[in-house]
Amino acid sequence: MNFKYIISAFALSLTILTACNSKKTEEKKAEDAKIRVKEDDKADSLLLVYNPEKGDKWIADFVDNLHKKYGFNGNMLVAKDGKILYQKAIGWADYLHRDSLKINSEFELASITKTFTGTAIIQLVEAGKLSLNDNVKKFFPNFPYDGITVKLLLTHRSGMMNYVYFIDDIWRKEKRNMKKGVTNQQVMDVIAEKKPNPYTKPDNRFHYNNSNFMVLGAIIEKVTGQRYSQYMMEHVFKPAGLKHTHVYSTTEYEKVPVDVVGHDRTWRYSVAQNFLDGPVGDKGIYSTVHDLVLFDKYLKNGRLLTKKSLDSAYKGHNKPVNGHFNYGYGWRTFEGEKMDKVVYHTGWWHGFRHIYVRDLDKNIVIIFLGNLTNGSLMHLDDLYKHFNMPIIRKGAYHGNGSLPGSDED
Repeated sequence: MNFKYIISAFALSLTILTACNSKKTEEKKAEDAKIRVKEDDKADSLLLVYNPEKGDKWIADFVDNLHKKYGFNGNMLVAKDGKILYQKAIGWADYLHRDSLKINSEFELASITKTFTGTAIIQLVEAGKLSLNDNVKKFFPNFPYDGITVKLLLTHRSGMMNYVYFIDDIWRKEKRNMKKGVTNQQVMDVIAEKKPNPYTKPDNRFHYNNSNFMVLGAIIEKVTGQRYSQYMMEHVFKPAGLKHTHVYSTTEYEKVPVDVVGHDRTWRYSVAQNFLDGPVGDKGIYSTVHDLVLFDKYLKNGRLLTKKSLDSAYKGHNKPVNGHFNYGYGWRTFEGEKMDKVVYHTGWWHGFRHIYVRDLDKNIVIIFLGNLTNGSLMHLDDLYKHFNMPIIRKGAYHGNGSLPGSDED
């Protein structure tokens, strides 16, 4: 028998065997992944089980007082160590039609959306599709500002003006369509054309504004070739089991398909959606208190980001305010020498006002989603004290960590 033939036959057999083994390995991985998803779904169901008769009495009394005395209207939830201690839907979803809120009602998350956008950006960094040091001009060559990087956007150090006020002014002066949603790309085009003056120079100081995360939303779309809504659904919402979380932009929906309406300060009028509900990344995600609990879970267990990435995202990248309050990559942070590491975000947009707090050390999640912007969420101090947590309120602590007696701003 020809020796070369034997070698060739052996090599072919080895190749086939390797391919078969590789296929079996991939099939085994896929099967294991399906099993893990089923196990996680079961665990998620147990996590979200809540018996009202066993709800925490102290929290119940606190929330009842918050509603009666300060007018909180919305959904709230407190969980610890993977167990819901208390949850409640309080008041109206739409006052005009007297529709009551349900615990699974979806709220426009306003700036809590930034925590999701930050997660998506870091995912793309992990995948090697962009770098924190990438200049915005790499993606949008006609961007009118120099020296603005992805990292500066994530940490609100770009120095940009707030596009919301700028676009609103342009649309009104030029009598443009006030109902049709504006896309992120359209905002980028207007910025390139009009070249509005920045607030300050890049990396000069922390200046929180929506432009930073609107640009990040535009970068996500440019890098992935998908709409922001598509990317978030495939790479964040579905992997985290968020079945009631969506991106609803007025560029994609003539009427956003949710039943919760935002109300500004009083019940006199609801806030109508308009062209400014088009841009996403800084806002535009709708979700529920239960899905935010799951988001916390799947950030912690590594399904969405690596621990190294999370540590960086939770690290304050600015000069701390009062020595404790800071901003990471899409997360406000609190960190004291003796108190817990807390990451959180507030939200305020078109009649919605929220706070989403995650105490990473005590494994506590506190969520208040409100659709009446009456300032009631400025009165949560006793709840934080009850759990021996930092008080999450602007100016709550002096630089030495002491609590001012009357600072309510």
